[in-house]
Parts: sequence; structure tokens; C-alpha cells
Amino acid sequence: MSRLLLVLLVLDAALLAVLELFFLPLHVGGTIPFPVTVLVAALTTPLLVRLAGRLVAPRAAFAPLVAWVLVIVIVGLFGPGGDLVLLQDWRALLLIAGGALPAAMSLGGVLAVPPKRSATSRG
Repeated sequence: MSRLLLVLLVLDAALLAVLELFFLPLHVGGTIPFPVTVLVAALTTPLLVRLAGRLVAPRAAFAPLVAWVLVIVIVGLFGPGGDLVLLQDWRALLLIAGGALPAAMSLGGVLAVPPKRSATSRG
């Protein structure tokens, strides 16, 4: 059951990465670039990392982050039909930083949880 849950979390991270890439060029009113997908990435990627760490295993918490980064790089640089989907401006850097940095901090929090001590080791 935990493997299926991990697969679903990784698939969710990959689908979110694709959607964030495709909606990155969104403009408000046709003129002002508004990278709303950066906010989505900053909220959902750490959440997926925490869920994987809590529901599957702390060591499995890296999987959604790795899937998200791989999809951003692969689809962004070698997109459908060989198109470059990842914009070459500040919004691309903001997306990568907005998704990877909070998720990495969340991963550190998941992995930094001390192991539970058994009743016999408490002297």
C-alpha cells in the first residue's frame, strides 16, 4: 500500500510540474507577466515531500522532489515536439527556486526527525 501511495505522490509531482511549466507564461491583462505557477509550486512541492515522508517513510520523502525537478528539466528543455517550454527569463529561475528550495527545506525537516527510542534504551 505504501508503494502505491508513493507512486501516486510522485505522479502528482510530475503532473504539477508539467502544468506549472505550461502556465508559466500566463499574463494578467495581456501585458503584465504574472507567474502564478510559482506560488503553486512553492505550496504543493513541499506538501508532497512532507506527505511522502509522513505517509510512506522518511527516506522516501525525496522522491516527489526528484520527480518534480526531473520533469521541469526534461519537459522544460526537451518539451513536446522538441520545443523549449522553459522560458528563458526571470520567471523560469523563479519557478525552479520557488519549487525546489521550499521542498528541499521540507525534505531537511522530514529527514531531521530523530528516530524514536524504544522503552528499553531509556535507562
